Amino acid sequence: MTPAVYERALSLTSGELPSYLYDLAALREHAAAVRAALPDRVELYYAAKANPEPEILSALTPYLDGIEVASGGELAHVAMAVPDLPLAFGGPGKTPEELTEALAAGVARFHVESARELRMLAHLAERTAVPGRRVGVLLRFNLPLAEESLRGSALSMGGRPTPFGIDPSEADELVRALSGGEYPHLELWGIHAHLASGLGATAQLAVAESVVTWAVGLAGRHDIVLREVNVGGGMAVDYDHPQARFDWPAYGAGLARLSAAHPGLRLRVEPGRALTAYCGWYATEVLDVKSSHGEEFAVVRGGTHHLRTPATKGHDQPCAVLPVSDWPHPWPRAAARLDRITVAGQLCTPKDVLARRVLVPDSGLRAGDRVVFALAGAYAWNISHHDFLMHPRPGFHFLDGARADGAEDAGGSVSG
Repeated sequence: MTPAVYERALSLTSGELPSYLYDLAALREHAAAVRAALPDRVELYYAAKANPEPEILSALTPYLDGIEVASGGELAHVAMAVPDLPLAFGGPGKTPEELTEALAAGVARFHVESARELRMLAHLAERTAVPGRRVGVLLRFNLPLAEESLRGSALSMGGRPTPFGIDPSEADELVRALSGGEYPHLELWGIHAHLASGLGATAQLAVAESVVTWAVGLAGRHDIVLREVNVGGGMAVDYDHPQARFDWPAYGAGLARLSAAHPGLRLRVEPGRALTAYCGWYATEVLDVKSSHGEEFAVVRGGTHHLRTPATKGHDQPCAVLPVSDWPHPWPRAAARLDRITVAGQLCTPKDVLARRVLVPDSGLRAGDRVVFALAGAYAWNISHHDFLMHPRPGFHFLDGARADGAEDAGGSVSG
């Protein structure tokens, strides 16, 4: 926990909890280190779906070559928040309206997910054609992967039957159509393949090498030159060991070797979670401590309707207890008696659990204490089922280094 987050978590009143706390200085420091680890010829795009808060996007901007969006809503939101960054439009199930909006907005790079989508994009590009401009296409393929490459993956989008990407059996036909002039307003720029998430640097490099090898072989069969290969994101974030981070220097060194072996090819990576997870915390307050069938539970304000990540991924969200000495109420202050406790939220479901068997600190754990959950900067608030039971929404505090000042506005958002 950074000093700014620690200070803000203790300074907030009960009525201001729960709140998301984002340390923008920590985010910039991490993004700078990631950018420095990558070779110059490897582009860094951010997958906005991980956390699209405008303050997060703005803090990342100096270190990015672009942003990947996966819906018309994300496209409009990101274009307004950071208008000067190039966009890549990806994601399955794109609608004609979304593609039309993207073409009108000048999006130059589309990750095409199917033959039908390619034909639709070609038709719409013809209708909105700008003289001398061709729309760049990266064909996304669901490529085969060795089983050992998927071992340890938290989430697999390729290498097996999934709704993501194009079956490789269709590759030759689509490349012939694009390179043979069947779609005069489209241009094949390259190949995209995001096959798995939650992989370490060694496994990610093996996947990247297999994608590039396959893409180069495809281009060779058709005697064409690819401009770029996007090897996706999915760099591991370890919720069980939050101090362990993806080995960006090793990954960057491996990509440098891969890039040197294919000097005419530009590589691109698209991390999301691995860029922003570490800059966010979810701070809340213990409301009650209770026993049930030999176990103890701390019930906190909020829950998985704010921070869905542990329920979605089936893990325990790492957290710290911050003792609070003040107890302003006339009723007794509930306290933990065991050395392990489960932290649960306010929802009427047994799945509303944020962390199990949390070690109670030596100072104890009592109602009124703060619990601060780490690794909450990605796939947290923005994937949660906010309106279930209609509890109040959390506050949002964007802190900058040691500064922790800010004034809450009517929307519950705080700028620090």
